[in-house]
Amino acid sequence: MMAVKWTGGHSSPILCLNASKDGLVASGAVGGDLTVWGEDGTAVGHMRFPDADDVTSVVFSHSYPTKLYTAHGETVSILDVRALKGSLDHFHVNEEEINCLSLNETENFLASADDSGAIKILDLENKKVSRSLKRHSNICSSVAFRPQRPQSLVSCGLDMQVILWNLQKARPLWIAHLQEDEAEDMEGPQSPSQLLNPALAHSVSVASCGNIFSCGAEDGKVRIFRVTGVKCEQALGFKGHTLGVAQVCFLPESYLLLTGGNDAKVMLWDVSGAVEKNQKSPVKQSQRKKTKRAANAKQAGNIDTTAVDGEEHSKVSPKMSIEHGDKVNWLMGTKIKGQQNILVADQTSCITVYPLNEF
Repeated sequence: MMAVKWTGGHSSPILCLNASKDGLVASGAVGGDLTVWGEDGTAVGHMRFPDADDVTSVVFSHSYPTKLYTAHGETVSILDVRALKGSLDHFHVNEEEINCLSLNETENFLASADDSGAIKILDLENKKVSRSLKRHSNICSSVAFRPQRPQSLVSCGLDMQVILWNLQKARPLWIAHLQEDEAEDMEGPQSPSQLLNPALAHSVSVASCGNIFSCGAEDGKVRIFRVTGVKCEQALGFKGHTLGVAQVCFLPESYLLLTGGNDAKVMLWDVSGAVEKNQKSPVKQSQRKKTKRAANAKQAGNIDTTAVDGEEHSKVSPKMSIEHGDKVNWLMGTKIKGQQNILVADQTSCITVYPLNEF
């Protein structure tokens, strides 16, 4: 696949990306660097934060395409990308380095997840913290508000937990322990690969419908969850990468999922099957596990039998796999000049753009 490189905007590895609805792209890098790019891949703005802390997350406003929320160190700065001289506002509400920002649809709340495991919910109208969500016992690596549900968000962390939150209650509605889920799917002791690659959760992404979300973890697996009311269940799980899944990202208005791994691969999956699948019946659960184990044993020759939901694994294969050649730090899908593209940030100072003409 023909890739285009955007160069000249950074001199250090790029850590995060986001795009505005008007086609601007922002990238944050090691050492406090922030660059804004035009659709043709030209750097149209640049600044370096004086604290020189890594820029770990950037999010464009939904309603004001030139407003950018930026995380650097323990600080959130709000910028106008037309004039990157200084910040419009800044907040220091997290006690440790922020890993991820998420803005809800109504743009009254900004979530910032940090190394302490806390998620601070910033009330943007009143410019103060309205909630502090504390349940992760290790680094909270990723947080995402659910589209169409501005009071609901999901998070994941290096404690191997995925959590569904409700802001009104300020407590978890549902928690998945990925390693425990894994153990339930296994017979006998855990495999050596599991002990070497625990299911540390790196990234979450919610589909546009708001009810389906994905999590990528260090064990190389991609998990798809479905929310029904206040309940949640794992609808699908499959081995996505040979090393940790660093990033997951749903393409807008679809069930096409991008994943990027520490194995230097970028993949595209269609997980619509998880959406259409009927609800599981508790009565059939034990029978399903037997069928699954039999299917796993039968296909052990060409399928990783440690895959979550082994019976599903054989049905899920990537629609596209790109040998990117470098460990993925961030990826996203966005339209550039009307065409869908994948933007990838890695250990280099360039952004790689892959066209998605066929999708």
